[in-house]
Amino acid sequence: MVGAEPPTPVHNSTSSRDDADVPHALRIAAAWCWRLIVIGIVFWALLKLVGTISIVIIPLAVALLLSALLAPAVGWLLRARLPRSLATAVVLVTGLAAVIGTLTLVVNEFIKGVPELTAKSTQGLQQIQDWLKTGPLHLSDNDLDRYIEETQQWVNNNTERFTSGALSTAATLAEVLTGTVLVLFATFFFLRDGNMIWRFLVRLLPVAARWKVDDAGRAAWATLVAYVRATVLVAFIDAVGIGIFLVIFDIPFAFPLAALVFLGAFIPIVGATLSGGVAVLVALVDSGPVTALIILGVVIGVQQVEGHVLQPLIMGRAVAIHPLAVIIGLAAGVVLAGITGALVAVPIIAVLNTAVRRLAARRVPDTPPDAVVVASRAP
Repeated sequence: MVGAEPPTPVHNSTSSRDDADVPHALRIAAAWCWRLIVIGIVFWALLKLVGTISIVIIPLAVALLLSALLAPAVGWLLRARLPRSLATAVVLVTGLAAVIGTLTLVVNEFIKGVPELTAKSTQGLQQIQDWLKTGPLHLSDNDLDRYIEETQQWVNNNTERFTSGALSTAATLAEVLTGTVLVLFATFFFLRDGNMIWRFLVRLLPVAARWKVDDAGRAAWATLVAYVRATVLVAFIDAVGIGIFLVIFDIPFAFPLAALVFLGAFIPIVGATLSGGVAVLVALVDSGPVTALIILGVVIGVQQVEGHVLQPLIMGRAVAIHPLAVIIGLAAGVVLAGITGALVAVPIIAVLNTAVRRLAARRVPDTPPDAVVVASRAP
């Protein structure tokens, strides 16, 4: 028609004139927003699901860590021509015996040293009271009595809370036992049939994605094995280094404190420091402030050696994670699952880091050893 305005061209990313009237930047921002909202909803639903079945998820995560730790030993026995089931059972039973024996030694030494430490604790408290009177605070007997009375009143007012916490802890004893049994069974089957279980899961995926996912999964498993083995070695070095000085200065509970440092080292950055702080407190009560300061220097020195020498040297670049990611992961793990969450947070980050890098890499995965290649004969 003569005089009619030509139609306004519609952008390829729009489907109507209304969309064309919206600025391009705003349309892009809106598209990002609703996609992020969908991702957030899915992530929230996954967290709710994990929280609901945490009694199953947490034991399986612990079983994976134990499997990564014990898998090399099973491999050695398999190369010695032992049947797979027997090799797995031998490694698992040996590991349980080592854990039970260590716990027995720790408990026995703790029981032997409690009376002496209790007596020295009383002397330490008396010294603290004397320092509060004669030190820079110059507190009188009335002030001390008032503070002690307020402390006792606070404890009495919160007795119900402490009792309910103890009752809730006793109520979860069945869950702890159930989780322990699940960890043992899952570890056994992960060690014996882990490769078969993984291949079954990969076959559930579309054919085009199987090789890439299999490559990423095996690389992630290698990262987990390297992380667990390196963490055990670093924890052992920390425990031996601090334990030697505890023995030299004749600090009570040297072996239990060294075992505590070993377990605490499995929580990166903060674990060994907190467990070393317990050793410093015991040294303060037992031997006074000078020895406690020496032990504190030892703990700080060991942590510096760990952070600047052991971690880079032993962990290597395969499992290198930025400290900020470690701190955020630990915080999220504590919020979601307490101590267990802090234990598994960093391994999960390391595994995901490797898996995502492999999936995003533009490379052709190696041909699986069990792949069957069928070639047609040219006519």
